Amino acid sequence: MTTAMVKQEIAVASFSRVYDLDQVETALNELSEGANEALRATYEKMLKTGNLRFCVKPNRMPSIDDLIDALPNFSEPLDDIRKQVALCLETEDRLELMPILLLGDPGIGKTHFAKQLARILGTAYQYVAMSSLTAGWILSGASSQWKNAKPGKVFDALVNGSYANPVIAVDEIDKATGDSQYDPLGALYALLEHDTAQTFIDEFAEIPINAGHVIWIATANDERSIPEPILNRMNVYEIPPPDRDGARRIAQSIYDEIRSAHNWGLRFPETLGDAALDALKRASPREMRRAILNGFGAARIDGRDRIEAGDIRLDYGNRRKPIGF
Repeated sequence: MTTAMVKQEIAVASFSRVYDLDQVETALNELSEGANEALRATYEKMLKTGNLRFCVKPNRMPSIDDLIDALPNFSEPLDDIRKQVALCLETEDRLELMPILLLGDPGIGKTHFAKQLARILGTAYQYVAMSSLTAGWILSGASSQWKNAKPGKVFDALVNGSYANPVIAVDEIDKATGDSQYDPLGALYALLEHDTAQTFIDEFAEIPINAGHVIWIATANDERSIPEPILNRMNVYEIPPPDRDGARRIAQSIYDEIRSAHNWGLRFPETLGDAALDALKRASPREMRRAILNGFGAARIDGRDRIEAGDIRLDYGNRRKPIGF
């Protein structure tokens, strides 16, 4: 069996201006003596770090086939991403990906897919769990007039990060909750449109920032609760559960990832045995990860350097299963 390790590609980087320094300096100079000190510090940091961020793209066709091998049930969105990458190779054009919505059952690897996509594109990864959001300011920032206000996730990713085109995963977009005053999805109406995203204004900093290069990956279990204008701004893919062979490849990929992330992983062989793979074939990727990690420990307690089928425990009793990857 071929080991499907998904590695970060060497990327070509140009620079993108994510905000206007003159606007920041003007806003800083106009602050009153009693202004929010966090806002003052934010402006000062923006001036100090400058407004240029890396805008990266692969310098060759990335190993999308390896990612398809590791996540075989994601072949449809990956094939479309391959086409967009092909368009910008060997040119000065930047990679443009329409926002993606992944629909599927909990635990089949949707957010894991977003993280791996960031890796093969050579950019940063940000995660936003919409199920825990009760206010729109998590994405768009809260007014500096509010106590303990701060910028939103998008501002943080672009201003405090190194990349103008990070992957931002908006997990469980169908579970966003709010009240009549704050719509958790409100910021996305502007952020998912390329033109309006280029002058997105965080409510805390009130400085336009260019979020037009952000790569958006949203996930959901059920699209019926997602507003139609949001759906219309995205390429929607229904992700099926993997078949038996696909599940085995996913389990091997997760085994690879865990093994390579720890020094103790060198004790273990590069491939997981057939019996252990078969024991995992009906598990979700989330359950696989937990079972494989525990399997490593069980093997070492037993003095072995190989995970056996008996080390794989998937019976979690009546424990409530978490949502997401």
